[in-house]
Amino acid sequence: MTLLDLTAPPSRSDRLTALPVAIVGAGPVGLAAAAHLVERGIDVVILEAGPDAASSVRAWGHTRLFSPWRHVVDPAAVRLLEAAGWTLPDADRAPTGAELVESYLLPLARLEAIASRLRTGIRVTDISREGMDRTRTRGRAAAAFVLRTQTADGAIGEVTARAVIDASGTWHSPNPLTSSGLELLGLADVADLVTAPLPDVLGRDRARFAGRHTTVVGAGHSAANTLLALVELSRSEPGTRVTWMIRNASAVRVSSSPEDELSDRAKLGGRVEQAVAAGEVDLVDGFEIIRARRDGDRVVVVGSRRGEMVEHPTDLVVNATGFRPDLSMLREIRLDLDEIVEAPRRLAPLIDPNVHTCGTVEPHGFRELTHPEPGFFVVGMKSYGRAPTFLLATGYEQVRSVTAWLSGDVASASTVALTLPATGVCSTDIGGAGCC
Repeated sequence: MTLLDLTAPPSRSDRLTALPVAIVGAGPVGLAAAAHLVERGIDVVILEAGPDAASSVRAWGHTRLFSPWRHVVDPAAVRLLEAAGWTLPDADRAPTGAELVESYLLPLARLEAIASRLRTGIRVTDISREGMDRTRTRGRAAAAFVLRTQTADGAIGEVTARAVIDASGTWHSPNPLTSSGLELLGLADVADLVTAPLPDVLGRDRARFAGRHTTVVGAGHSAANTLLALVELSRSEPGTRVTWMIRNASAVRVSSSPEDELSDRAKLGGRVEQAVAAGEVDLVDGFEIIRARRDGDRVVVVGSRRGEMVEHPTDLVVNATGFRPDLSMLREIRLDLDEIVEAPRRLAPLIDPNVHTCGTVEPHGFRELTHPEPGFFVVGMKSYGRAPTFLLATGYEQVRSVTAWLSGDVASASTVALTLPATGVCSTDIGGAGCC
């Protein structure tokens, strides 16, 4: 493995210096990275697969974040916005995803300094070095990055860059339903009866769930949000039934901990506990899913429960089992990932979900995010791999440090300080915004 000197600013050839930094993803963390680079006078190109900025956030826009406004905006982005006359909404109120987009992310993306560098409808399919696959070493650090792209109509293109910040998130790569981590056996036959995380139960997806039996699989806060929406639906739509399926004996990640400084999250856990106690949610614990099969217009979930093979028939299944990083586009990049959580090796011990919650994750920056590939960084939710302890504020601190490093400001990059709210428990919530 090639070891990088983390005590000196990166050197750049004249050609590399003339190229922009490429940011993959125009979500909250990607746009924050762009704001920091713009402030430092570094050219940047932002490549977003969706039709507009924050496309993934829009998908769960009906869901309210746990963190208040003061914790979900980036300082550099705020400085750019305030210079254009923008004002921060109520700092102590937690916004919905839609409010985050409309009141913060879209105004940021439409600033001339950002909009002129944002290219939407372009998906990055592969990243490599110009003229070099991952096996070649000589002259590697001086070679430009090449990002292979594809538009919605299938057109293929390439973008060259001096450095790459991958802020593409994990929203489009949810964990499978099985306890083994492998794709659900029989999924192809029941795919139309399995929904993605955080469906809009009380809005655009209401007709799909009304009067039907829905089983929500997962022990985190995205599951809790969906369960509560289904409970509300059941109160006005006769025949609507709700089952909560978890593989452990209890769902500690949605516990209503009195130590949680994010009060909205504690309230969420308390409401779920009340719904279970009142019989509005049928809790099926200790269920390890193995496969599924179709039974007419229903799905039968098959698994092991307390040592016995059991079947659970239901009309719909909501996959709320969390997310994992899609690393397929990084095949030609030299990565150093922890073998367990698939996060950068230096970062992994700080975010291990077996040890840490959101509030106990230590502040970290470019050092913990560095890979053997000079000038390449994964940030935001994707940098946490399979660990469900991410907060937006953490992602903003990541890109502040990384962009300082890329600018040659080692002192600023190395001074990492961030105070997070104490959080009793946490789980993967929304790809790209995590525990927030």
